[in-house]
Amino acid sequence: MTLNIGMVGTGWFAKMHADLLAGMADVRLAAVCGSSREKGEEMAAAYGARGYGDPLEMLGAEKLDAVYICVPPDAHGAVERALIRRGIPFFVEKPLGVTTEIPASLLYDIRETGLLTSVGYHFRYQDNVQRLKARLAEDRIGMIVGEWMGAMPGAPWWRDQSRSGGQFTEQTTHIVDLVRYLAGEVTEVYAVYGSRFMQEKRENVSVHDVGTVSLKLESGAVANISNTCVLPSEVSRVGLSFYNEGGLLDWNPNRLLEKREGGTSETPSAGNPYVEESEAFLYAVRTGDRSRIRSDYADGYRTLKVTCAAYESARSGKPVKL
Repeated sequence: MTLNIGMVGTGWFAKMHADLLAGMADVRLAAVCGSSREKGEEMAAAYGARGYGDPLEMLGAEKLDAVYICVPPDAHGAVERALIRRGIPFFVEKPLGVTTEIPASLLYDIRETGLLTSVGYHFRYQDNVQRLKARLAEDRIGMIVGEWMGAMPGAPWWRDQSRSGGQFTEQTTHIVDLVRYLAGEVTEVYAVYGSRFMQEKRENVSVHDVGTVSLKLESGAVANISNTCVLPSEVSRVGLSFYNEGGLLDWNPNRLLEKREGGTSETPSAGNPYVEESEAFLYAVRTGDRSRIRSDYADGYRTLKVTCAAYESARSGKPVKL
């Protein structure tokens, strides 16, 4: 059976997912919806799909088995509600929103209907993250240190706090999600943010460009995650380190490093986690078996709660309990 897929969004992530879908057996990208019909038709033409500028028009005209949602954080809500009403499974890129208000309402409806969902936390599908998860299951974690250090993305909406939610919510969310996935739930958040350079260098910047966030976990472990978007485009550091009495487990997207009393080992990352997450979602669409999906809407919402709590803490100057 060939699955007919719809795509909402025409940006980089939408095209990346579309390219992967185009290479899969028994999968057809049937329709693309952009913020205008012109954008939808332009992207759709490359895949032999039909283009739209209104998601409701697309859903009314097409018989779709699933939909991918790849839109800016402030554009969530109406598309998901339309899919929930129609019972159409959806894959949605992170984050689920700028604040928790709309996602909380959507989650209620998803739970009521039992709709199949998946959220694009692709690092969960990486081979080294699975290797790390297995190693951590044998360990008692002491402390966790994470970072997402890079340049400011070029999209105008990204630098607008009301549209993106800021770097910790839009980008560093991947590191927060891995902390939850690998070490358990967060119970308290304390954040300090600052604006050092980007408001002077770029126009219409309302996001903070430096920040550090301390987290308490249910297990008793503590974590610190820092981020910045002030670096030159060719300079970046993304990673997560776990410390305990046995040594250090240090992960970044390219490799997993283990430093123990017995020596040091390094394992390069292999495979494509974007492919793995799509295959898990589409397998569930075909079979109803959701066991391969590693982040559904409810799980993605818990990560969003942590990142939004960090913004609230930075704004108020006080810790926020979850």
